[in-house]
Amino acid sequence: MSRARVDIVIPVLNEAHVLARSVATVRAYLQSGFDYDWRIVIVDNGSIDGTGVVARELCEAHPDVLCMSLRQKGRGRALRQSWMQSDADAVCYMDVDLSTELRYLNLLIDSILKHGYDVATGSRLLPASKTRRSFFRETVSRIYNLLVRTALGTQFSDAQCGFKAMSRAAVQAIVPQVRDESWFFDTEMLTLAEKQGFRIADIPVEWNEDDDSRVKILRTAWDDIKGIWRVRKTLRQVRPEVSALSAGRRP
Repeated sequence: MSRARVDIVIPVLNEAHVLARSVATVRAYLQSGFDYDWRIVIVDNGSIDGTGVVARELCEAHPDVLCMSLRQKGRGRALRQSWMQSDADAVCYMDVDLSTELRYLNLLIDSILKHGYDVATGSRLLPASKTRRSFFRETVSRIYNLLVRTALGTQFSDAQCGFKAMSRAAVQAIVPQVRDESWFFDTEMLTLAEKQGFRIADIPVEWNEDDDSRVKILRTAWDDIKGIWRVRKTLRQVRPEVSALSAGRRP
């Protein structure tokens, strides 16, 4: 009997300096005892620093590494393209800086393939989570997630942790509904999944801030706030229903 297969997506933008090292780290971890067949998918979305060259070299060197190239930027765009094209039993993604400790990857995927969840998301904000990051980033994150829960009436604890997984069936049902192509993709995807009755595993993780992160926190936060209000208006127009897929997986 063949094992379930997982596509592990790493979206990258101008990460030539770290990509090879990160892929080597992920491959070593997966080869050391991951419970599923796997493939790493590098998605270069709009890099101009040679990231694409590094990605192609990795693909040529390793049959378990696939690379995709998009001209336009946007983490959401990268995830949409790679996840929708995947035929794996489950898909996930992680940030190239590997801020989330890799030992939580088994737990993330087990939630989908062994325990029947539709979506699994890492959280830096649960009591059992362990994080190392600046006071400013911690404060912005907590305020943002409080706003999400208040404005959208959601239950998941951390919308923006770059460590998520979905079943293939959930991808096909949810991702086409997501309009955002950038950082708000995660929040919109989780919100739509929860409101439509899909089961979400909220998993505490260990997370260490990348001191080289180039995410523009305030600009991203403002874009996310606009996304919240857009989704809020959309939810008012949609009658909440439990999806047939999710209903069939409830105990």
